[in-house]
Amino acid sequence: MDKDAEKIASGGTAVPALRRAVEILNLLATSDERFSSAEISRRLSLPKSTAHGLLSAMIELNLIRRSADGTMRIGPQSVRWAGRFLSQMDVRTAFNDYLDTNRQWSAYTVTLTLREGPDVIYIACRNSERPLGHTFSIGTRLPAAFTATGKVLLSELPEDDLDNLFSAGLPTRLTSNSVQTLEQLKGELALVRSRGFSVDDGQIRAGMVCVGAPVRDHDGDITAGIAVSFLRSDLKSQGIAAIGEQLTTAGHAISRRLGAT
Repeated sequence: MDKDAEKIASGGTAVPALRRAVEILNLLATSDERFSSAEISRRLSLPKSTAHGLLSAMIELNLIRRSADGTMRIGPQSVRWAGRFLSQMDVRTAFNDYLDTNRQWSAYTVTLTLREGPDVIYIACRNSERPLGHTFSIGTRLPAAFTATGKVLLSELPEDDLDNLFSAGLPTRLTSNSVQTLEQLKGELALVRSRGFSVDDGQIRAGMVCVGAPVRDHDGDITAGIAVSFLRSDLKSQGIAAIGEQLTTAGHAISRRLGAT
């Protein structure tokens, strides 16, 4: 096994090996032919030892599968990545389509996020005309522990995963209202599970309230979080609980567009 193959097989990093692995995946994904290890080596002009090392590592990582006749095919890991990408695109479309046909939320800033580690990333935003003192935009990253959508996305994590995620402690607080300890966060997540929606009361910005609800995929798993944001001084007479219940209904409607029951 050559040096690049040894690195990738042992979990190390090597840019040439990565490029070669991508070439193999592209070959398998774009051709109707079925290729053996030797044919892949010949088609991509790879040394046999390099091809063998890469293919062994890629099989171990579920990137490819070896068929009974010895030929290679795309493995389940690639499908999972593709499914994740497509679901992210689908959830944005479902979010925008829902808001286009439900004007009840036009007075609010409405956002959609995904979780990446301890943060949330905003993938869709509808900012209201009323200033919040905080502007949400696509690509914005904020600590999940403090945001309404982040609390929703963290709420169904197993406790061990939650402990590992914040093993170094919570992020630096954004305001004096930001949750301070993991135990406090766990208490808030228990509330999310019991009432079905989350509340960020001044944890991102003092005076701004965000209410969040889950968006689920066809398997029933939380795939995204939707939130509405408004100034506490603009809080309507129905109160936060009523907004939370209405937003939960909106989350259900978007989830149904993604195949959830």
